[in-house]
This record gives sequence, structure tokens and C-alpha cells, in this order.
Amino acid sequence: MENKLGKWGFNNGDLKEKSLFSIRSVLETIMENLKEDDERVLIHLGRGDPSSIPCFRTSPVAEDAIFGAVRSAKFNGYAPAVGIYSARRSVSEYLSHDLPHHVSPDDVFLTPGANQAIEVVMSVLARPGANILFPKPGYPFYDARAACSNLEVRHFDLLPEKGWEVDLKSVEALVDDHTIAIVIINPGNPCGNVFTSEHLQEIAETAKKLGILVIADEVYSHLCFGSKPFVPMGVFGSITPILTLGSISKRWIVPGWRLGWIAMVDPSGVLKKSGIAECLQNYLEYSANPATIVQGAVPHILEKTTKEFFSNINNVLKEAVDAFYTKVQEIPCFICPYKPEGAMSMMIKLNPSLLEGINDDMDFCAKLAHEESVIILPGVIVGLKNWLRLTFAMEPAILEEGLDRIKAFYLRHSKVKGFKDISDGYDGYTSDGNQYGDNFREEEAGVCQSGKPKTWDTWS
Repeated sequence: MENKLGKWGFNNGDLKEKSLFSIRSVLETIMENLKEDDERVLIHLGRGDPSSIPCFRTSPVAEDAIFGAVRSAKFNGYAPAVGIYSARRSVSEYLSHDLPHHVSPDDVFLTPGANQAIEVVMSVLARPGANILFPKPGYPFYDARAACSNLEVRHFDLLPEKGWEVDLKSVEALVDDHTIAIVIINPGNPCGNVFTSEHLQEIAETAKKLGILVIADEVYSHLCFGSKPFVPMGVFGSITPILTLGSISKRWIVPGWRLGWIAMVDPSGVLKKSGIAECLQNYLEYSANPATIVQGAVPHILEKTTKEFFSNINNVLKEAVDAFYTKVQEIPCFICPYKPEGAMSMMIKLNPSLLEGINDDMDFCAKLAHEESVIILPGVIVGLKNWLRLTFAMEPAILEEGLDRIKAFYLRHSKVKGFKDISDGYDGYTSDGNQYGDNFREEEAGVCQSGKPKTWDTWS
């Protein structure tokens, strides 16, 4: 019989035409540039999964919870579509602790990680002609799931000069009668920002005025180590209805356990009256469920993990970002507009014009991998061309070595010859032999005479 499958054109063209690529696939492509004969340890600063690093090992309480669930023999069968009640109740109590109102277990839906929570929400909200607002920079999985659901995506800006706050004017300019929701990621991925309570309230009030739903991605909740505490968007659920997406992946450092949730924070009952709650439940009837064993462990994990474990993880992240931020200033082609206060990554602006043979952020990352065995994520993947997303959730010594290699890469490709270090006095030379004087530091290296970085928008 003749094979007729070819006529259907299975070529993944839709996603490619929309320039939608996963972080995983891009990192794998970059890793193809690694030298096989480079004996140095690969340093991966491109992904937010430090689970294999000893100082980020999950809590013994979480490990014991899994062992206990297995030994109990109570969680070997199928679970309800929305999740085991005891696990949903624990999630509801965990979330309610930070809110002025109570979240019912009936308002919680368990998913195999937050990525599937995104998939469920995008699928449920999709309607012919509808559009949705995503942050730029943001998390590309949102764009991919929206494309699969035929939701039109409109991107609003995050403002680096204001600590990556939402540009509410751009939000209002994007909204029309077909806009259904806005996604807010806090703490920020990929920027490492933490929104203040005041800014979150402004977002809620804007959403109310525009008549749109707020989807609050709080996967990195409580991973905060700066001056701003984590404030859940649900605090403002009485202003506008909130769908909160969360998981145990980041705070407990167990992304492979695949346990996430969707929680309706909606004291006014808008989501139930509108039918969204019923649609969520119906969708989950035909969707994958988290492993029953992990669901069985959730109550013990959420209720018994010590404060010391959480504070230790935040302290490790703070120490890492302090060292990281300081050392980044030594690389003249980098500008970091904001020192992260949360999550596990930061955005750095790249100035390719200072480098020989480097065209853009993709080119930078490919050649860096080849020459230095360091992997970082091109910013274009998260929405900003000629930016870079670097992860700082790493052992301090490995992180320092990674930045030393990036600096060596800069020196090798710098258009200024004879360059040693931005903290040294020097007379540099351009590639055409012309000599720079003392003003090189300010005019070309991206730092001022005092050695401090130039403002973020110098290279806009």
C-alpha cells in the first residue's frame, strides 16, 4: 500500500514560522558547538536547574516524604483528575498563609509541573479571535502554548531602568475587546526582579479597569534575597480575579518531580460564574496527572519543610548573585541594568560592536561554547535580541570560573588590542592600529572613569 502520510506535511512549520523555539532545543543547538577535545569541565549557565549541585540539594523532609508515600502503599493507583484531595488541601493552606482570604481545596488543580499548568490555562482560555498579553522578556513556553491554542500573543515591555517593572502604558495600548488575560511572572524569570506590593496593586487595578484576567506565574515564589519580600498577586484577588500558577520545582529544587498547580484566587467568584473553573476541571479529565506518589508526599513536603532549608537556599543564591554581579562588571561588553533580587537568572545586555567576529547574541553564545565550554542562553529566545540570560544558581567556584572564561573570550575578541583589565591603566589599540587614550574606558569599554558601569541604555 502506498504511504500517503507525506501529503500532510509534517514539518513543524507553524512553530518555526513564528520563531518559537524551546529553551531546551536552543541550548542543545548551542552545545553542538562544544569541542570534543576540550578537557575543561563544561560550565552550564543557561538553565535554571541546580538540583545536581550539592549546596542546592533538596530538603531531607522532601526526600523522606517520597519514601513515606512509597512505603505506605496508599498511592499506587490512579488519582482524581484534579488531584488527590489531601494534596490540594495542603496547597490551598500553603497559599492561604500569605493571603488575606482563604483559598479552598476546590479552587486548586494539580498538574505535572507548572509547564502543564500553562498548557491547561492557555487551552482553556483560547477562543476564536482572542488575544493574550505576555511580558517581554519572558518565558518562551507561554508563546509556544499560545500558538498551539491559536491564541494571538501581544507582548508588553518590562522596563530595565525601573527594575524590570511592567510598562503599564504599553499594556493599556495593547488591550482591545478581544484581550482575555495578562501574564505576570514574579519573581521574574528571566530577569531576577521582584515586584513591590505597590506595583502589583497597580497591575491589579489596571487589569480591573481593562476587564482582563491576571495569570500570576509564581513558580519562583519566596526565592527572594534582596530588599523586597515576595508578595503573591493573590493578595489583590479582591480587585481582579487571579489564576496563580505554582510548583514545588524551584523552591524545593526538585524540577524532575513534576508537581505544579493552578489556584483560583477569586473571592468574588468571577471565575466560577464565568465558567472558567468548570472548564479547567473538564480539561484535566483528559489530561495527564502528576505521579500519584508525588501527590501523596505533598502534604508532608509543604507542612514539614523547615524554615532553615529555605533560608539556606536563599543565602546561597544571594552569595552567588553578589559575586556574580561584581564580576560581570569586569566584562566591558556586558551591561547589567539590575542586580537580581529573586529567582535564579539575570538579563545582561551585550554590546557586539566591541567584539571582532561576533554578530549578535546567538553568535556570541555559539562561539563562547566552542572556545570556552561555557553555555549561556541568547536573549533573543526570551524576547530581547543582543541580550543574554545567565543563571547564577551555581557553586561559587564554578560560577567564578565561568565568568573568568567569558572574560577571556571577551579579551580574545575585543576590538581593542593590548587590553588587560578595566581596573588597570592601559593604552589600548583598535584592530586598525589606532591608539586609545585614557578615555577608552568611558567611550568604548562600557564603564566610566570611576570604573562603574555605564547606564543600561547607553547602547540602546
